[in-house]
Amino acid sequence: MSPTKDKGDARAIFSAGSLADVSDAPSGRLAVTSVPIHPDLAARWSPRAFDPDATVSPDQLTAVLEAARWAASWGQREPVRFVVGTRAEETFTTLAGLLKRGNSYAHAAGVLVLVCVDEGEDEHTARYAAVDAGAAIAQLTIEAVSRGLIAHPMAGFDVEGARAAFGVPDGVRPLAVVALGTLGDYAEVDDAIAERDSRPRARLSLDQIAFRDRWGHPLI
Repeated sequence: MSPTKDKGDARAIFSAGSLADVSDAPSGRLAVTSVPIHPDLAARWSPRAFDPDATVSPDQLTAVLEAARWAASWGQREPVRFVVGTRAEETFTTLAGLLKRGNSYAHAAGVLVLVCVDEGEDEHTARYAAVDAGAAIAQLTIEAVSRGLIAHPMAGFDVEGARAAFGVPDGVRPLAVVALGTLGDYAEVDDAIAERDSRPRARLSLDQIAFRDRWGHPLI
């Protein structure tokens, strides 16, 4: 299989404030795929350069949360919950303060979303609650891309601090924080962030992760 890029379709989603319009933005960020995939999926990545002057509109925020709400849910439990903070709100400031130092770039985001899951009564429900959270975060990030936003999910935050700060009840686990906003100018960010975000995107090949008949047997 020869990798291809669906450049024409994917380029069309880049709107004002997105990757194509920002000075010194890393190039070649579209996913390299065996066959063309949906352009919003191909264009999704996790930038660390947020525009500190841009805001996320109420409609944009509602849309990404609706996309997350309608993700698949095992057993129709719907265990995923969100604590949402818009920049300049106390919730945002609290969430930003809970991030580990390596995620301090997210202080420039327009919105921070704490993703939590109700783990249910046993290990079984807890396992699939985490699966539901992953599906919700995935749909949230793709909806963000479709609306000219960027999203960066983060695991590096003070879990117990979040639990205490927001009164998260027993049995509910804070899992991740997602930063939402508009792509910033890479000429304005730390060199370490610019270098990291400029590295080529890479994934294991399909032959390494998808098998037919038995483990390790090539799909094609």
